[in-house]
Amino acid sequence: MLRHSVAYKKGKTILDIDDDAHRNVRSSAGPTGRRKALLDYLLPVGSAQVEELADHFAVSRMTVHRDLKVLEEQGIVRRVHGGVTVRSSNLADSTILYRSRLADREKDALARGAAELIEPGQAIILDDSTTAVRVASRLVGIQPLTVITNSLTVVDKLKDSHGIEVICLGGRYNPRFNGFFGYVCEQAVGSLRANILFMSTSTVQGTTAYHQQEEVVKTKRALMDSAEKRVLLIDSSKFSKTALIKLATLHEFDLVITDSGIAPSEAESLRQSGVQLRIVEP
Repeated sequence: MLRHSVAYKKGKTILDIDDDAHRNVRSSAGPTGRRKALLDYLLPVGSAQVEELADHFAVSRMTVHRDLKVLEEQGIVRRVHGGVTVRSSNLADSTILYRSRLADREKDALARGAAELIEPGQAIILDDSTTAVRVASRLVGIQPLTVITNSLTVVDKLKDSHGIEVICLGGRYNPRFNGFFGYVCEQAVGSLRANILFMSTSTVQGTTAYHQQEEVVKTKRALMDSAEKRVLLIDSSKFSKTALIKLATLHEFDLVITDSGIAPSEAESLRQSGVQLRIVEP
């Protein structure tokens, strides 16, 4: 995981060392160091233009294009006309590095609400979402426990936890999500049965949950089929938005947990439609 040290003041990003010195270090650190520094610059702001990056790092536009091409091939960024982005769109989800920085307090609240539903001795499934990683951080005191996951981040979080057995679902590795997907993953989880699934997704429009990636949707559906109880963890910023592919209706989940940032009218509408909704305070 990349280390990023940034302070925020009046809405502007301020690097924690002298900008000129930092620029010189980054431009002379070689391709690997420069690409790491590029990500350190890009992740807080979400997107940037090639000209902006070339000026900031004191390198040519061609060098920036080469660096961005490598990062795109690694699934970390998406190149757009004249620039680059790590943000989500209707067609592509953002990188896990970027998503892990969003809705920090809200995700912690969702994880706290999820942990309250778990009992020692259970088998639970955690998907590849950054919210599920927050749940994993709260499992240490709930033992014994079996955790089934397709997330390499979750595995790394729990690998040294005594009393927690971790089952990693194999498959095709996707660096954008730091997780495993595809036929092998779906077959593996299909041979297991868990008490509870905790998962998230990109957006909710009305009473339908969506995601941008077809293979992610197929794997999430397989996870849903292998659990007795399904819980959707989704922060309030994801409501009233849509993505390319339908994942499920909210009625397919036994419980939907969101934070208090959801519009009261939207929460009431969901409840009126029969969705089991729980709201937690960040």
